[in-house]
Amino acid sequence: MKYVTVKSYEELSKMAADIVADVVAAKPDCVIGLATGSSPVGLYNCLADYCKSGKLDFSKVKSVNLDEYEGLPNDNEQSYRYFMNENLFSKINIDINNTHFPDGCAEDLVAEGKKYDELIESLGGTDVQVLGIGVDGHIGFNEPDDVFTLETHPVVLDESTIEANARFFESIDDVPRHAITMGIGAIMAAKKIVLVANGANKKEIMEKAFFGPIDPKVQASILQVHPDVTVIYSEV
Repeated sequence: MKYVTVKSYEELSKMAADIVADVVAAKPDCVIGLATGSSPVGLYNCLADYCKSGKLDFSKVKSVNLDEYEGLPNDNEQSYRYFMNENLFSKINIDINNTHFPDGCAEDLVAEGKKYDELIESLGGTDVQVLGIGVDGHIGFNEPDDVFTLETHPVVLDESTIEANARFFESIDDVPRHAITMGIGAIMAAKKIVLVANGANKKEIMEKAFFGPIDPKVQASILQVHPDVTVIYSEV
């Protein structure tokens, strides 16, 4: 594991974007795993700039997102599909048909999870996976648990996650309480991982996750055993 502390969010974003860009340049038809939340937005802006300037071509790239809220259709402004359209897909030349999400509106979320894992496997797995980290140590929506759940699965969101995500909604009461998330198995199967985190509120969990014991109560701690992971952190 490579752990890097940088001085600014801008530096964090460019460093992470360059890792992803190198993968795209080396393998134009690569599969990128994508995360939502505020931390990766700068990274996505950098990738959009690279595409706009002609440095990167996303026309053959495929993407798989980590998670989606339960019950939110794609056109809902709080859905993660909408978030990715606004923050990345509309700014690059990716084929929207090559962008994939677990379906939070599926009638059977367990069956949807199996279907999503089969899709990821059919694509050959992810060449590079972008991650953020929650204040409770979650990656994707893999919340603190007694085990590391390998498969894509439905989850009940922790109160800390609901509180953290309330800033994106009019009221905390509007934040969905359930979601579907890629499991630890598919995340750990990525050939390369880059995790980005910023803010003083993440300092404590970063220390627990990457300098403490591997513990499913801190799901991100499993990344310590991944063969190619870069963690980039800025307090500001």
